[in-house]
Amino acid sequence: QVQLVESGGGLVQAGGSLRLSCAASGRTPSSSVMAWFRQAPGKEREFVAAVSVNGANTDYADSAKGRFTISRDIAKNTVYLQMNSLKPGDTAVYYCAASPYTSTTRMRFITESGIPYWGQGTQVTVSS
Repeated sequence: QVQLVESGGGLVQAGGSLRLSCAASGRTPSSSVMAWFRQAPGKEREFVAAVSVNGANTDYADSAKGRFTISRDIAKNTVYLQMNSLKPGDTAVYYCAASPYTSTTRMRFITESGIPYWGQGTQVTVSS
């Protein structure tokens, strides 16, 4: 089955930047909408950003718009999340997800159980 492995998390100061990577294996990810979600302690997992199969369409949560950029490299089977101007509120475990059964703009509305492929997450901590 498809496997997704996140990397690039770490500790940064507020205002700093990080780039998360999600390396995918298997056939499905390259033909799937891919997205990033995050989950802070005590909170539900929330949508961050999504990118279409061809990379032409993106969707961002209001909290991410203007600061985060999602992109994908099909040849490398990798999706990225460039995060700039990080805030302490961005602190969370960030999860990569993939689904071949939805659209970019609908990804935010699909429940966690409705997304077939998930990575194990990478911790992002933003200090003040």
